[in-house]
Amino acid sequence: VEEERFDSRVQAAGHRLDTGTSGLVIIAKTPEAEELFLAAIKNRDVHKTYLCVTFGRPVPPDGALGGYLLKDADRGIVKIVEDKQPGAKEVETQYETVAVSGRLALLKVRLITGRTHQIRVHLAYIGHPILGDTVYGAKKPVAGLTGQCLHAVGLRFIHPRTGEPVELTCPLPEEFVRMLEKLRRNM
Repeated sequence: VEEERFDSRVQAAGHRLDTGTSGLVIIAKTPEAEELFLAAIKNRDVHKTYLCVTFGRPVPPDGALGGYLLKDADRGIVKIVEDKQPGAKEVETQYETVAVSGRLALLKVRLITGRTHQIRVHLAYIGHPILGDTVYGAKKPVAGLTGQCLHAVGLRFIHPRTGEPVELTCPLPEEFVRMLEKLRRNM
């Protein structure tokens, strides 16, 4: 599978990546496969795993984040709210701290729900925005990054035609690897 950066308007079978996020995307070959894949996403039978670098160390180091995601269409962003509101959709994100270095942490993140900007806004909401995220984090781009340090590293699902489990992985892009090397040197 080839790593690719996608524009936020690109959507494939209900699975998309934000602008500046790298990694795996599933594209259905037929309308029937797309319908089955959309149903699998809705039923939470598609498991998405990401790696990201955040500012700060989340406390606790492993956990689940919940709440509701509310779109602000005028500003083109979303926000987390604690209580159900009209238009707000429930969100759940699980994270695990893999490593820390100085003020940065490497997290493994699993989406339970999959909403627009979910990982980015959830981590920013708890005070740990993703490195390079100029929408929900620091407004200044990070030297050496063309987007945020967020990568869709794994997907697991049942193949719609064969019924067999499929597990896909995608290596980290070079700029992400370079950032991890910097972190390792500072450990």
